[in-house]
Amino acid sequence: RSVAEHEAAAPAAAGTRVEVELGARSYPVCIGHGILRDAARWRDLLPKSSPVLVVTNDVVARWYLAPLLATLPELATVLVLPDGESQKSLATAERLFVALAEARMTRDGTIIALGGGVVGDLAGFAAACWMRGVRFVQVPTTLLAMVDSAVGGKTGVNLPQGKNLVGAFHQPALVLADLATLQTLPDRELRAGLAEVIKYGAIGDQEFFAWLEANATALLARESAALTHGVKTSVAHKARIVALDERESGPRALLNFGHTFAHALEQITGYESYLHGEAVAIGMMQAARLSAALGLGTVADAERLATLLRAVGLPTRWPSGIDTDVVMDTMRLDKKAGGEGLRFVLWRGVGRAEVASGVPDAAVRAVLAAD
Repeated sequence: RSVAEHEAAAPAAAGTRVEVELGARSYPVCIGHGILRDAARWRDLLPKSSPVLVVTNDVVARWYLAPLLATLPELATVLVLPDGESQKSLATAERLFVALAEARMTRDGTIIALGGGVVGDLAGFAAACWMRGVRFVQVPTTLLAMVDSAVGGKTGVNLPQGKNLVGAFHQPALVLADLATLQTLPDRELRAGLAEVIKYGAIGDQEFFAWLEANATALLARESAALTHGVKTSVAHKARIVALDERESGPRALLNFGHTFAHALEQITGYESYLHGEAVAIGMMQAARLSAALGLGTVADAERLATLLRAVGLPTRWPSGIDTDVVMDTMRLDKKAGGEGLRFVLWRGVGRAEVASGVPDAAVRAVLAAD
C-alpha cells in the first residue's frame, strides 16, 4: 500500500508533546499520527534558511524521504545509506563527514536523521563532531528509536571490539515521532521495539507494566490508541530520567536493564542473528534470573516478565553453544563496566531496579550456563 493508505489505516490521534528538560538545551518530542507531513506543527522549530543534510537508509527512503523533503527548503541535500547494523561504523561516519563537506555544512546548519536507531546514532555522532557540534533532528521511523535511541542524546558507532564504544552525548533540537510510520514497520521490528517499551514498566512503573500485560494484543495489532499511549508513556519516562542524569552518572544507568547481556550477545553473533530489541528481551530475562539467584527478585517475578515478553513474540532464553568465557570477556569491555568489575541493572521485581557493581563472576556464569 501507499504511504497515504497506511496513514488512513491508522486513525489520526491528537498530537502530543513531551519536553526533555535540559535548561537552554531543552527540546520537544512531538508524537502523533501524520506529523511528518504536517510541517505547520514543527517547521518553525527549525531555522528557515540554513543548510540541511538528511541522512536515511534505502529502505526508509522509499517510504518517507519524499514527504520529508516536501517540508524542507530546496537547499536540503540527502545521503542515503544501505540498511543494517553494519553501517554503524567509523567508515560510514567518514562518509557522513565527506557528505557534510560537500554540502558545505556550516555551523548553523542542521542534520536530520530519518530512520531507526542506526541512522539516528550515526547522524547524531556526525552532528556532535562536525565543527564541534551542529544542530540535528531525530525523525525516528521504528518503535525502538521512538521510545529509546532518538531521545536522550546518546550517539555513536560500533567497533569490532564492542558496541557503541565510540560516541558522544549530543542532544537533538527536536524529535518527530510520527506514529503513522509504524504502519509500514515489519512485524519483527515492531516486536523488537516493544522490548524497550516493556523495559520502562519493568524498571520503574508497575502500573504501566500491568497496562502492557492487558494491551499486548492491541499493540501488536498497531491500534492507534494503544501505540499512542505506549510511546507517550515510554518517552515521558525517558525524558524524566535524561533530565535528572544526562550523562549517565546516576539513575540513567537504570535504562541499561538487560543491555550488558544484550550487547555481548549482539557482538558475539555478529549483529546478524538478533535485532537489538530481541537481544534486550533476552538480556532482561538474564538480568531477572541473575537477580533471583542473588536473592533480590523472585523466580515468580522473572516468569511474569517472561510471560509478557513471550506475549509480544520476543525471545527469552539465552542461545546454546556460546562460550561463556567469550561472553564474560565481551561484557568486561562493555562501556558500562567499571574499575570494580561488571555492573548490572538488577531487579527487585516489577517497577524496582537498581545498579549493582562487583557482581560475582560465578553468579553470572551460573545464569549463562542455566540456559
